[in-house]
Amino acid sequence: MELRHLRYFVAVADAGNFTRAAEQLGISQPPLSQQIQRLEHEIGAPLLRRLTRSIELTEAGKTLYDDAVHILKLTDAALERARSVARGVSGTLRIGFASSTAFNPQVFALLHRFRDSYPGMELLPQEKEMSALMTALADGAIDVAFIRLPCERSKDFACRVIDFEQMVVALPSTHPLAQKDDIALGDLKEETLITFPRDVAPSLYDSVIAACNDAGFTPKLGQQSPQVTSAISMVATGFGYAVVPASLGKIDDENVTCLPLAGPPLTTQVALAWRRNDNGKAAMHLLKLL
Repeated sequence: MELRHLRYFVAVADAGNFTRAAEQLGISQPPLSQQIQRLEHEIGAPLLRRLTRSIELTEAGKTLYDDAVHILKLTDAALERARSVARGVSGTLRIGFASSTAFNPQVFALLHRFRDSYPGMELLPQEKEMSALMTALADGAIDVAFIRLPCERSKDFACRVIDFEQMVVALPSTHPLAQKDDIALGDLKEETLITFPRDVAPSLYDSVIAACNDAGFTPKLGQQSPQVTSAISMVATGFGYAVVPASLGKIDDENVTCLPLAGPPLTTQVALAWRRNDNGKAAMHLLKLL
């Protein structure tokens, strides 16, 4: 049995006679009658009663009709799902986030535009440290990644910068300097700097240490936070100060005050990375929205 036999049978049943069904199918009547006869021969029972100007379904025909309609609907739905996945308008998009990039407003805006443009797509987010993120992207475990530059391994991928984000100083709200409008790093040379493991966000780590050195001092390093985001919590509990992307300053904690840096701005680049020569439709749709 072929799907076309079921389509012919349903068309005849819906039309009520062979002539109208043949016109709707765009074929002549004799081949249509032959296909229905082959279907009846395969089943071993008549499906239609041929009347003078119409047809009616036999009991076997009524049973087959209900199942055939269901089968054809499932087939059409399966084809459309496959086509929509191929077009990148449904399916899944696996997105990796380097620590703290998920708070960036441009990342938020891009993902909101993507969800609005492709509501049939399911977004599967994963947050990883940079080294694990780059490995996951290389291995195909994720489709795209939001990262911070510079990053040595990013050279293995195609990247597009989507934002230059200012760095700010996070201080305990009770700190004497927390009432200032801005703050120079040199004002904090006697304070304890909260850092995070360099492999979590190497570009952030290096830029913060370099900025302190440029300000004329070597920072006093205290306890490390496991992630960039958790540095805010450590500031709140009084472990020291942290230099973090401005988007992290939006984390609601009344015990933390974030101040802009006085003097030359310190920025970090947020970028979207993807595998070169990977033409996955969903990932390409995300790129087009940039």
